[in-house]
Amino acid sequence: MSGRIFAILSPFVGGDYYGAIIEGINAAAVAGGDRVMAVQTLDPGSHSADRSGLPEFRRPLAWDHVSGLVVLPGAVEPGWAAAARRAGLPVILVAQDAADTGASVVLADNRSGVREAVRHLIEHGHERIAFAGYLAHFDLRERHEGYREGLLAHGLTPDPALLFDTGDNHESGGEAVAGTLIRAGMPATAIVLGTDRNAMGLIGRILAAGYHLPGDLAVVGFDDIADAAYLRPALSSVRQPLDEVGAAVYKLFGELLADPAGSPRTWQVPTIFQRRDSCGCPSTGLPVSEPDTRSLFGQVQYLQATLNIQYELGIALLGTQQLDARALDWLGLTPALAGCLGLWTSDQPGDVGPGRVAGPAVEADRLRLVGEFRIDLGAPDAELPVSRFPPAALFDLADGAAGDIVFTVPVRSRAKDWGMLAAVGRIQSTTPPGREMMNHSGALLASALDYQVMMTALREQEERLRTAALRDHLTGLPNRVLLEDRLARAEARAAREPGYRFAVLLLDLDGFKAVNDTHGHATGDLLLIETARRLTALLRRTDTVARLGGDEFVVLIDGLPTPDAHQAVCTGIQEAVSMPTVIDGRTVEVGVSIGVAVSGNGTIDSDHLLREADAAMYRAKSTARHR
Repeated sequence: MSGRIFAILSPFVGGDYYGAIIEGINAAAVAGGDRVMAVQTLDPGSHSADRSGLPEFRRPLAWDHVSGLVVLPGAVEPGWAAAARRAGLPVILVAQDAADTGASVVLADNRSGVREAVRHLIEHGHERIAFAGYLAHFDLRERHEGYREGLLAHGLTPDPALLFDTGDNHESGGEAVAGTLIRAGMPATAIVLGTDRNAMGLIGRILAAGYHLPGDLAVVGFDDIADAAYLRPALSSVRQPLDEVGAAVYKLFGELLADPAGSPRTWQVPTIFQRRDSCGCPSTGLPVSEPDTRSLFGQVQYLQATLNIQYELGIALLGTQQLDARALDWLGLTPALAGCLGLWTSDQPGDVGPGRVAGPAVEADRLRLVGEFRIDLGAPDAELPVSRFPPAALFDLADGAAGDIVFTVPVRSRAKDWGMLAAVGRIQSTTPPGREMMNHSGALLASALDYQVMMTALREQEERLRTAALRDHLTGLPNRVLLEDRLARAEARAAREPGYRFAVLLLDLDGFKAVNDTHGHATGDLLLIETARRLTALLRRTDTVARLGGDEFVVLIDGLPTPDAHQAVCTGIQEAVSMPTVIDGRTVEVGVSIGVAVSGNGTIDSDHLLREADAAMYRAKSTARHR
């Protein structure tokens, strides 16, 4: 085994189109002794590739690991492929126009299959044949050209009025075209649609309007997805063998790696027209057999398991149990075999562009591993450049022969680009695109990380508001509100415990106004802050120092061992506050007047004690002035 790794970039990494191609490439790579990884380029939680547009994916993800890159339709901008080729990596585009990229390309022969479908409809007697598809995509434009060639080959001129742009490749686009046909009085007797999902949407709308198929309208789709044979009427369709597309991609890599300096190559895979009821052919019935039935039952079980996983993930990541989403323990709810989470070390990760190719990583391109699942990669401290993510050890756990490969998905929300999630898991080729585990997991993880940040911010704001309500904004000491609470607690304890005593000391700085007037309010503020620090340092943790305002402070001595124990505290306060203070190179000095009131002796009422201390403080200040 050569052990080479080929990265497949795709809007989604699962589904009956993208997932089927990934599955085909993986099967061919495993047979050749190599491996693949799949990279989702769309933001997790995106509804569809058509409506999302080209993803803003410009990073050299895993470039140090891979021997080549596959780009599926709608995955990245052309400049990304050009940058990869400048870095020396062979690039193969699938179902895209390779112009301006210099890359090789693998195409399904879209034209031949559609030409055959048009010829078949003409044999049924149709001449007013319409075409509908999402012409923004290269392969859909090729299918339209096949439609035109088929008409012209039989002497029919394509009618511009019978060309419809569906706007997407899904059922909704077909429904919109059906509405247009109905409003126009059904100007066509047959129609070729660019995708089976377009055809399914059209058929549903046409039948609901009371028309009969194929009597009023013959319908042909493209892709021949599994649902086509089970529709009523069964859908005639052009099949592009996606497994053969995948095999062609791998074979083409062999040619490119053997001849790196060679010219870009184009490889076409034939398509096949599959006749069924919707084009007017006799019904052959449902393809029912024991293997088919067991296969369908297996798919039902698989979908039930998928729904259960998605429910459990939603509860785990968005529920109320405060799960640490970064730890990745929640991956145990999924079929994932292992995984890791890397968060950007910078809020502005680097882009690939001119001068930004694979090579020495800069700080902005680094990921810090913060979580790991069933593998030891050095989280939460290990860091690595994006070109080496995911870590090489993760690939050793992927059993390609069993359909297990390494997947990566961006972890990004509207609020923040968090990083990248990598996991080893099974290729999902039967789910609709975007409904696979990686897209769902990435979306929930991004939401959970956003939620954790929001809750942390709310708790911090709550603490700030609480602090603002209970603390003096200048010194950080308790304010009058918090002081009253502490006094009420002391009063309640004194009522319960007859031997308990507390003292209230009211302090006023002597000479503070002169400092303010001489040196300014900024110096006065710094002096108050230093006074608060000295008072706090003097007292026990059970005592309270509060600032009432201006240069007035209150000290609550909680629990006096003797009736006169407060006197030592007063002496300490006098000495500490009176010590000179140097502020901005200037020495300032103040004194302090202290009024004291002690509980007991008939009263434990804190308000009364505070008034007594206030009166005592003014007597002390008056005595000091007279001295």
